[in-house]
Amino acid sequence: MNTKRIVITGGPSTGKTAIINQLLANGYFCHEEISRQVTLDARKNGIEQMFITKPLLFSELLLKGRLEQFNKIENNTNSIIFYDRGLPDVTAYLHHISASYPENFTSICTSNKYDTVFILKPWEAIYENDNERYESFEQALEIHDNLVKTYTKYGYNLINVPFDTVVNRTNFILNHVT
Repeated sequence: MNTKRIVITGGPSTGKTAIINQLLANGYFCHEEISRQVTLDARKNGIEQMFITKPLLFSELLLKGRLEQFNKIENNTNSIIFYDRGLPDVTAYLHHISASYPENFTSICTSNKYDTVFILKPWEAIYENDNERYESFEQALEIHDNLVKTYTKYGYNLINVPFDTVVNRTNFILNHVT
């Protein structure tokens, strides 16, 4: 079976998780975002905001986790797998804070390709901060720009998901991949 790998990306509070939850409710297989779990695990070890205090270590853990998600396709029987963020998100966020990273980050992103990437623009009407999301709306706009530049650098043609209800946004995505 030829499984399609579909990424849903975007800056903080753009509606990605709501769409992933809708896809799950519709019976699709989705790899959920792992950065919240990495953040919570770091807090258990006394590190409040690991991305701020140890951005390279945080990014290494994310890259490892996302690569594991990418490689789980061998045991999959679904024709489509959705990912809440992809490997290039890791380098996009490092670009956002002007941090350097090892060459293997780039080679991992280059050699592990997704079939389609959907991007959600920052949406001020739904934007909110929480314990794991500390970025301002202005920072979310900058992150979006870095995501666009990074995915484009890796050769992806991004599909912009329009602002709409969760159901309509999900249907927009499904209409492009099914």
